[in-house]
Formats: sequence, C-alpha cells, structure tokens
Amino acid sequence: MANLKEIRNRITSVESTMQITSAMKMVSAAKLKQATDSVIQMRPYAEKFNEILSNVSSSLDSSENKLVNVREEKKILVVALASNRGLCGGFNNNVAKKVRKIIEKYGADTISILPIGRKIADILKSCETSKLNENIPNELSNVWDNLTFDKAVPLADNLMTRFINGDYDKIILVYNTFKNAAVQNLTTEQFLPIVPDENNEKKIQAIDYIFEPSQGEIVENIIPDSLKIKLYKAMLESMASEHGARMTAMHKATDNASEMKKELLLFYNKARQAAITNEILEIVGGAEALDG
Repeated sequence: MANLKEIRNRITSVESTMQITSAMKMVSAAKLKQATDSVIQMRPYAEKFNEILSNVSSSLDSSENKLVNVREEKKILVVALASNRGLCGGFNNNVAKKVRKIIEKYGADTISILPIGRKIADILKSCETSKLNENIPNELSNVWDNLTFDKAVPLADNLMTRFINGDYDKIILVYNTFKNAAVQNLTTEQFLPIVPDENNEKKIQAIDYIFEPSQGEIVENIIPDSLKIKLYKAMLESMASEHGARMTAMHKATDNASEMKKELLLFYNKARQAAITNEILEIVGGAEALDG
C-alpha cells in the first residue's frame, strides 16, 4: 500500500494547483468582461466604416490608390495575432497551425511571418521547417500590454508603408474572433490590398453618392483610417478570445484538480483504513500468542 505521507503530499500539491487555477480563472473572467465590452462597442463602428469604404472605393481605379493595387503575389506577409502567455488551451496552437497551412499553400519562399505575441513567436520558431524559422522577424509583443488604438496605429502604418514600397504584394491577418468564452473562431482576413466586399455588392450598386471634394481625395483619407480600425478590431477580437480561452482552460483545470483530489482522498482513506486494520490484526495476533 502506498505511503500515507506521500499521498498527503500529493493531496496538498493538488490543492495548491487548484487554488492557482481558480485564481487565474477569476482574473481571466474579469479581463474578459472588459475585453468583450470593447469588442462589442467596436464591431458596429468597424462594420459601418468598412461598408462606407466599400461603397466609395468600388468604382475607384487601382492606379488612384496604391493600397487597392492588386499585384502578382510573389511576397506575402502573414500577421499572426496571438498572445504573450500560454495556459489558454489551443488558442496559440490553432493560429500556428493555420499559419503552417498558409505556408503549405503558397510555399515557404513566398511567405514571411510577423508574429504578434511572444508565445506564438516561440511556437513558430520551434517549427521543424527551417525556412519558417528564417522568416520570423523580431516579435511585437508589447502591444498587448494595455491595448489601445494608439498602439495599433504604428503597426498599421508600418504594414501600409511596406505594402506601398513593394516589400509585400499581399498582407494576411490570422487571428481568433471572439464568439463566447468557450468558442473562438479562427479567422483569416486579407488586410492588403483592399478588395471590395462581395456581400455588399448589391448595396454598392444601389447607393449613389455626391462627393465633395472628389471621390479620390475622400478615399485617400478614408482608407488609412479604415485599415487602422480593421487592425485594431482584429487585435481586440484576439485579446477577448485569449481571455475567454484561458478562463475556459483554467475552469477545466480546476475541475480536473477537484476530481483528482477526491480520488486521492478516497485512496488515502482506504490506505489509512488498511493500515489501521493491519495494526489491529498485529495486536490481536500478539495477544493470542501471549495467551497461548
């Protein structure tokens, strides 16, 4: 029978783990509330802004704005939005798997990767594909600390500049869209070049705008703002998804620790009962020997 002290030590260890996972669950729940409020407030604004952009840019010639210029896809940048920390289930791994599928589709020579988050950077760097390792530049992880729109703007400006300069012919965002605490939908979205939304095609044809000043000037000002909002919204979605995934993971870990504690207590009581029974048998046996 197992040593009773060892079982007690295991029970104490499980209890400590359960306290940690329970605390992490509560912290993630508090952060999730704040993150979901930001996402819910941002979604209608971003969707309406993109709808207006699609309407006013649908008839715009690609030569009039370099950000809508579709080119041959020789160099593609994949921006992987994930997290700085783990303990959030498959949140980071799902993004990494999607990035690898994109690499398989276009080829390692075509793809470059910009990981936003220390954890996703570590996962992708450990990939067996050597070309993938070379494609990973320095990570941008500080944006997740107290995320604000001002932190997303420099990154969006940098991506637009690199696209205009011809460093990349296409930029893709890979991130998790928040649905609820238990469900996060993996999303792949084209960031650049800007393409008209097919779902809004009928709306675009039905709307007739009077432009003042010219359509080109309006779009010239709207497009950069739209891209900044799109990136910020994607980052908010990813952050809310991270907290939801971590809360769910810690909830499951706490439940598993609770079940393990129950099993260990049952095992401990059985072992203790067996030890007491053996001691009684030894006493009775000794007493009978003396009587004999």
